[in-house]
Amino acid sequence: MSEKNAARPRRIVVTGAAGFVGSHACLALTQERNYHVVAACRDGSRLSPQFDGEVVEGDLRDPNHRQTLVEGADTIVHAAAWSSLYGHKSQSNRLFRDPSLALLEDAVAAGIKRFIMISTTAAAPPAAAADANAPGHAPGFWPHLDNIVAIEDAMRTRVRPGCAMVSLRLGLFVGERYALGLLPILVPRLKSHLVPWVAGGRTPMPLIAGEDIGYAISRAVGAEGLSGYEGYNIVGPDIPQARDVINFLAKQYGLPKPWFSVPFPLAHAFAAIMEWVSRLTPWNPFITRSIIHLLRDFHVNNEKAYTVLGYVPRTDWRDAVTRQMAEMAERQPRPMGMVRPLPDDLPH
Repeated sequence: MSEKNAARPRRIVVTGAAGFVGSHACLALTQERNYHVVAACRDGSRLSPQFDGEVVEGDLRDPNHRQTLVEGADTIVHAAAWSSLYGHKSQSNRLFRDPSLALLEDAVAAGIKRFIMISTTAAAPPAAAADANAPGHAPGFWPHLDNIVAIEDAMRTRVRPGCAMVSLRLGLFVGERYALGLLPILVPRLKSHLVPWVAGGRTPMPLIAGEDIGYAISRAVGAEGLSGYEGYNIVGPDIPQARDVINFLAKQYGLPKPWFSVPFPLAHAFAAIMEWVSRLTPWNPFITRSIIHLLRDFHVNNEKAYTVLGYVPRTDWRDAVTRQMAEMAERQPRPMGMVRPLPDDLPH
């Protein structure tokens, strides 16, 4: 290899760069001097004003756009997603699963060296969540999570010599530049006085701040010696219980605490009824099975991510929650819907 080529900055492409994960990833990666960061998104005007790297606008459903992204890239950080907290299977398949699988195929064909998928700690069965390499479990009632598991499964079959497939199973997002997530859904519902404790609120709530997500992605991009398929759980420096988070919201913001507790089976059944009723009304369900699933007892930690990637989270969940609540006070005058807006269709 020539000295000139050896000094070439690594081309790192971040899909979904205007979203919560993607924006934090771009800012973290631009701190590395040997990276040429490419922010791939549908609308470059939505990127963080702090980002000063290359911008490529387009839609991942467009084969020409995907080809532009993978050509000459060393690493793909796939942070783009269309998500819903219930139902909408056909939209999730068309807007998230299918373009993600197509991007994976294009990346492998282009000889990409590393493909990093943004996954979730909830992708594994709770009993096996500690092992981020364990196959995911598609619950069947939440199409978005089913599709995350499908993409992870496809990554396992696309491993090639010199190409590492990395799944980052992240905890629950908190922090600035938020999108569809825990706090925007939980806070308005707490105000209704109708939200119960689930299992007494004693299960872990693995929150992770946006800046720690960006840092974890930067470590996954730069880690030496990765090969094959590797999964990592990525959470904050300490994991509160659901009760701790709600008590914090009650103390700091005067939000009502739940008055009673229900077990998981009853909460799951009630959420299923709410989803069914929502088919007959123009409103989102009050609660969904996906939210109950996220509250289950996932015992995860950062041990593997620390050992292999050198990931050491720094942001206390209380600080991240405080900053997100301040942003929500400005951005969210009414309750957030449980479905992301549908993007305009491109001709195919």
